Amino acid sequence: MDNKVEPQTREEILKSSLDARVQEVMHYQINIDNYRMALEEISKMSDDDRAILSGFADQLRTLMTSEKLEQKKAQIMLTVLKQQVG
Repeated sequence: MDNKVEPQTREEILKSSLDARVQEVMHYQINIDNYRMALEEISKMSDDDRAILSGFADQLRTLMTSEKLEQKKAQIMLTVLKQQVG
């Protein structure tokens, strides 16, 4: 039995890359939504709890900013791939 793998065509590779970028953008959005919701939960807490969690809230804001930037990069690449796929 021949286990030879046929090489993918350019179109197949582009389609696979396109699917991966769609997933990547979605993952960034899920993280952004989770961080936003966590910050909302923290904002509902008592002053003492918010003070205790202030470092965590700062981390969440930093992570959210980073995720938004990375999502924008991924969206640019997604747009480019869509143009190539047609």
